[in-house]
Amino acid sequence: MAEENSTDSTGFQKSFKTGSVLSSEESPNSYVSSPVMSGPQTRTSFISHSYLDSKQTRRSSTRSIKRKKFDDELVESSLIKSDRGRLKPPDPKPESQPLEPAPAPVLPPQEKKKPSKSASTKRTKKSKQPATGSSAKDLGRWKPQDDLALITAVQQTCDLQSVHLGVKFSCKFTLKEIQERWYAILYDPVISKLAISAMQTLHPDVIAAVHAKALYSKGEEQLLGTVISTSQPSQDHFQTLLEENSDVFYPTRTAKSLYGHWLLMKQYHLLPDQSVQPMPRGDHVLNFSDAEDMLNDDELKDPRDEALEYELAVSDRRNKKEIRHLEQELPKWQVLVDSVTGVSLPDFDNQTLAVLRGRLVRYLMRSREITLGRATKDNQIDVDLSLEGPAWKISRRQGIIKLRNNGDFYIANEGKRPIYIDGKPVLTGNKQKLNNNSVVEISCLRFIFLVNHDLISVIRTEAQRLTT
Repeated sequence: MAEENSTDSTGFQKSFKTGSVLSSEESPNSYVSSPVMSGPQTRTSFISHSYLDSKQTRRSSTRSIKRKKFDDELVESSLIKSDRGRLKPPDPKPESQPLEPAPAPVLPPQEKKKPSKSASTKRTKKSKQPATGSSAKDLGRWKPQDDLALITAVQQTCDLQSVHLGVKFSCKFTLKEIQERWYAILYDPVISKLAISAMQTLHPDVIAAVHAKALYSKGEEQLLGTVISTSQPSQDHFQTLLEENSDVFYPTRTAKSLYGHWLLMKQYHLLPDQSVQPMPRGDHVLNFSDAEDMLNDDELKDPRDEALEYELAVSDRRNKKEIRHLEQELPKWQVLVDSVTGVSLPDFDNQTLAVLRGRLVRYLMRSREITLGRATKDNQIDVDLSLEGPAWKISRRQGIIKLRNNGDFYIANEGKRPIYIDGKPVLTGNKQKLNNNSVVEISCLRFIFLVNHDLISVIRTEAQRLTT
């Protein structure tokens, strides 16, 4: 039986190996129903066959995605990689033991993320950095020479307000900033240590310059006040004063610096023997009205500027010329307004001798002689006939209307085309009398000539009186 079983086993194995290349005519169930594969071998072959079929249909890559990993992912990724190996088919068990389906692989439980040592060291470094950064930031605009000047000035005056007003730092600090810096140097060990170490690295020349600008204490100014303001002291006098009171004066004081400070105190009346003169009282006080009365108005006048006066005169003439031009244009605009509105003024007034009325416009004759024609830029006339209608056939100086002393009106033709008076042509160089209601036709334009008889009668009487 063992040999048969072995024979059957080898036969099963051979048939199992060749099962993947079976033709379509053979059914895979033939292996299950075959008398050779009976007993536990049949169950084993069926499980192995189904397991390999599922293994062949599922294809997946075992390579991990290449990307940067954080420190807390190193342990977890190493565990996952170990479990992602290829699954091996279960080994065939002996005949005496029944085979069971292979259990599904179970991944080990994920461990909690533990920060690595490198991450912890980086965090500790980052946490330590702000201490030095804050101290460096506290230094900020405060330079070592500023700290030295602040300490020296406070030792001299014992007043931060005086330090703020009297000491010239490398940049402008407010009183609050000076107070905060002084308290930080006193009570903050980190900033105090940094400031002292920075001041120790200063060059001796810088230290000497800061000490030379130290503020004067009250005791020093009291000793300088012993020198009378009316005297003329020399530097030897201040040198003697410095030697006699070396314990009061700052170590870096010199006779020259004492003399310069004494002059400043004298200039601003800070010496004890100096006093500010009081303001005068009573009638001696000079008020604003008295000062205004003392002023001479002639002295306040500006000198005569001939160039400016010339420019003003030229501008005045130009303005007057424009005004005259506008006055000449006013009748033309009045004619247009009357034609649009339909409201016309009475034909005659006290200054109008006659009227030349057209279809659109009305020309007033207020002088004894007027010119008719077509106005241009170079030619200015009294009556512009182009306002009535098309006047390109009219000459620029078409004719003249005159009033004689006897009260008669005459028109003279000076243009190229004839002028028709009541249908009668007046050729170039000829004259024709104008009566009341005469029709004047120039080119294609027609006008009616109206005479102001009241004014003409007055002119006739005056002319008769002059002749007699």
